[in-house]
Amino acid sequence: MSPPAFADIAKASNDLINRDFYHAAAGNLEVKSKAPNGINFNVKGKSSHEGSTSGSIEGKYVDAPNGFTLTQSWTTTNVLNTKVELDNQIANGLKAEFATDFVPSSKDFGAKINLAFKQPYFHARAFFDLMKGPTANIDAVLGRDGFLVGVETSYDVQKASITRSAAAVGYTVPQYSTAITATNNFSVFSAAYYHKVNSEVEAGAKATWDSKGSNNVGLEVASKYRIDPTSFAKAKVNDRGIASLAYNVLLRSGVTVGVGVSLDTQKLNESTHKVGTHVEFSG
Repeated sequence: MSPPAFADIAKASNDLINRDFYHAAAGNLEVKSKAPNGINFNVKGKSSHEGSTSGSIEGKYVDAPNGFTLTQSWTTTNVLNTKVELDNQIANGLKAEFATDFVPSSKDFGAKINLAFKQPYFHARAFFDLMKGPTANIDAVLGRDGFLVGVETSYDVQKASITRSAAAVGYTVPQYSTAITATNNFSVFSAAYYHKVNSEVEAGAKATWDSKGSNNVGLEVASKYRIDPTSFAKAKVNDRGIASLAYNVLLRSGVTVGVGVSLDTQKLNESTHKVGTHVEFSG
């Protein structure tokens, strides 16, 4: 089994702390469906707390036996996105992507080539932005017996200079995982921990320190409780006193509803709190 990508070394704790908290937007709607010819459609809509709305419609065709995937989407900001993926076709363990974005109103065009190469103890990725710079973002992870070591760097071809560097170490087993990362040219440090206590309870925490900012350390603590096979609840709190709660339930086959709230516990009498909902239909 290959190790995770560099961005996923602390995935378990990051997902527990960041995913399935629905207060960030006033409302989210997602509709997923699959046509008889195998094309998957995904329609998303979001309403922000400031009153603005955004959305997208996406179609994806997957030819799994031949390792081919074609994805096209159109957003409410009038951006057309296309992505072609080839998995294990050029070489064993290599996934290649070619992605473009086009804005008809301004004629702006972007193109990217992404490569991912997986082997039993090695996972490397390269992202090339052909129109901006061009730039190259490269990361690699070595892993064995649960231990992980990864590095990341960005290179601007036009400037002939390294623009970003990062490194991470971690340890992952099915019951728990830990990770320490240094990002933003080794100026931002974070330590994350995740523990699957049992089949119903998960807990995690993350501490972050910006060496170029204040001397304070940011802290987030989160937990998840699976109430039954169709519902779960989550809670988290950070060092600034922001507490968040979320509840997710599968009402019936293909219908999922989530509700979230964020409370500023230091300003309970002010209108700084947020409430959001998420509704998903799939069929």
